[in-house]
Amino acid sequence: MKNPLQMLLMIFALGLCGLCTWQWYSQVLQRKEMTAIAQTNYDETVSIQGYTNTINNMDKQIGQMDERIAELRDLVKSNNVEISNLTDEKNRLTGQIEQYSNAVEVLRSQIAVANDTIRNQNESVKSLVAERDEYVKRLNESVKDRNGIVTKYNELVKQMEAMQAAQSKKKPAPQSGTQ
Repeated sequence: MKNPLQMLLMIFALGLCGLCTWQWYSQVLQRKEMTAIAQTNYDETVSIQGYTNTINNMDKQIGQMDERIAELRDLVKSNNVEISNLTDEKNRLTGQIEQYSNAVEVLRSQIAVANDTIRNQNESVKSLVAERDEYVKRLNESVKDRNGIVTKYNELVKQMEAMQAAQSKKKPAPQSGTQ
């Protein structure tokens, strides 16, 4: 009677050792996967932070450019007022061409300078708008990149959940083999 009980005890002890070994091995694999996923998550978090910083910098630059454009528009408006005043002055002096021919020439040169200034300002506004559009394009590209990272992260989370579900289904199989 002792011999069959001892044999049964040894079988259970060996089965328990095998179960512990199998459980240890599966936990080592799970820990490796968790470490890899944690590293991937960390890398993506760092990338997202970098993109966020880039977006914040671009937002500041766009704000500064918008302020500069507003200043230039105000300057254009003031120049338009000046041009209209100069045009009125020119029309008033046109009736007195013989007496004020020198004054008319001065006004013409002032109008030419104002027109050149306006053209230069218009070119400046156009270049600032082009730069702003470029920054907006970069912002859109960085948002697309960030959305791609989020999509990859979601896929990794789904894969992790699928792996955990598969492993939870695998756990009962070794127990049935030891019985």
